[in-house]
Amino acid sequence: MSIVDLDEAPSPMLLPDPPAQRVRYTLISVDDHLVEPPWLFEGRLPRRYQDLAPRVVEQGDGTQAWVFDGEVYEQLGLNAQVGRADRDDVIFEPARFSDMRRGSWDIHQRIKDMDLGGVWASVCFPSVITGFCGAVYSSCSDADLGLAVTRAFNDWIHEEWWGSYPERIIPMGITWLRDPHLAAAEIRRNAERGFTAVTLPENPAHMGLPSIHDRWWDPLLAACEETGTVICLHTGSSGHWMPQDEAGPHLAVRATLFQMHAYVAAAEWVWSGIGLRFPDIRIALSEGGCGWVPTMYDRMRHQIEVSGHGRQDWPEGATGPHELLLRNIWYCTISDPSSIDAVVALNRGHVMMEVDYPHADSTWPGCQDALEEMIGHLPDDVIADICHRNAAALFRHPLPTETLP
Repeated sequence: MSIVDLDEAPSPMLLPDPPAQRVRYTLISVDDHLVEPPWLFEGRLPRRYQDLAPRVVEQGDGTQAWVFDGEVYEQLGLNAQVGRADRDDVIFEPARFSDMRRGSWDIHQRIKDMDLGGVWASVCFPSVITGFCGAVYSSCSDADLGLAVTRAFNDWIHEEWWGSYPERIIPMGITWLRDPHLAAAEIRRNAERGFTAVTLPENPAHMGLPSIHDRWWDPLLAACEETGTVICLHTGSSGHWMPQDEAGPHLAVRATLFQMHAYVAAAEWVWSGIGLRFPDIRIALSEGGCGWVPTMYDRMRHQIEVSGHGRQDWPEGATGPHELLLRNIWYCTISDPSSIDAVVALNRGHVMMEVDYPHADSTWPGCQDALEEMIGHLPDDVIADICHRNAAALFRHPLPTETLP
């Protein structure tokens, strides 16, 4: 294995730049992804750890992969499919950086791609070597090294990914998941320099961590509430997928069940009582859709008001779980055309849009067309809320001088 050389031509599987979309809506995407660039950790770790930092290597089969803590993390084709001539052709093929659109891992090209798709601002989750919630670093066999790498990743976000274009990127960090006090300290460190979000595991018990129902997490949660840091829970961030029959089409069934992870996460986080102990905490469910929200609201309300399935677990006279679902949870949708009207009627101020660049689900480059198809029938004031005002308020992010519609 040798250190990777990125000075190579883009893969022929990539199409030329698409024409720019006609911008009809000011769009904030609250779920996109970055592919960590090979230089991410250079000069950002204490000298004693620099040689142990995650690094990209050339493998004998012509692919490129990350190496860290004795493990190999392959770049998967599914991780960055936008701009490819045939997304279906490389779903699980380990990729080279040249097989990905450069906007996947180069912030300057990312901004250009955002402009092509008509995206004003973006929340970007980490990828393979970090994990959606920083789980790879928090699982490091050397806790001091893992914590140093966690901090270095956040420093890179601050200095390069967000720091290069602070109006266009919403600063979201990761934190250390093995100690709630160290986790809280990292959240406060980031908040002091402008971060407004942190990505956490949707169901930490699946990762061998304490349950979200355990008060073990309270120092971290208190830090999020005190600093106004939004907790972003991404589907699959705990590394656990809904059970399915292995005899069926595995990928198709798993993708169909994406929203069920958000449903389960919402139920667990609401019934944990976190919203009662931390009434100002704010939680966004990423890539989980929104069509399930009215169903859960109705069920929770029925449990409290009629069936009693939950009253024994809930403080008498407290704000109901169905009310916490509307107060403390925000919902993020790529495409829910059949149910968007019901969700808007129930909780218009908590619905936000996603593009999911550069993943296979992404609407890029046709982001604006996809918006028009899904929500173009709604009043302009409602469209503005869904497309940008709700997200700008939640993440405290600036909007351009003129917004559309």
